[in-house]
Amino acid sequence: MKRKITLLLVMMLAMTVWIFPAAAEEKPAETMQFVIEKLQADKRLLVAENMQMTEAEAKAFWPVYEQYQIELFLLRARTLRLIDSYAKAYADMTEDKARMLLDEMLAIESIGMTLRQVYLPDFRKVLPDVKVVRFYQIENKINAALMYQLAADIPLIKTTNQ
Repeated sequence: MKRKITLLLVMMLAMTVWIFPAAAEEKPAETMQFVIEKLQADKRLLVAENMQMTEAEAKAFWPVYEQYQIELFLLRARTLRLIDSYAKAYADMTEDKARMLLDEMLAIESIGMTLRQVYLPDFRKVLPDVKVVRFYQIENKINAALMYQLAADIPLIKTTNQ
């Protein structure tokens, strides 16, 4: 099971790395939509294979999951816009632009926490707490892998001493 998680995370990361340059090159909307749908399907498969839900739990869980993923996707799209803003300002970063980028980064992190808290009661209605924790662990692992890849690919901001 651990191998499946690792394999799917690697696939998601590879596709994520491909999405960022593709977005910058303004690929056709159909191509981007295909990539997004593939990522969502792979993630759904990863969750399904690792949640160990009964049929009744799964029937109640998936609608909540889908709504959560829609909102999570909007948050990730906001993160991509932040990365794009950072890339555009990287060469000639100003104090004002750095402040705006930092404020947006912290807002995104705060909204992410709020989103997890808002959906917690919904997940608890459809799953026992042990499985809710398992779902949040899976989400955290996926997010950590994505953030690790972003951190590796995004250069540190230049300071005036450089």
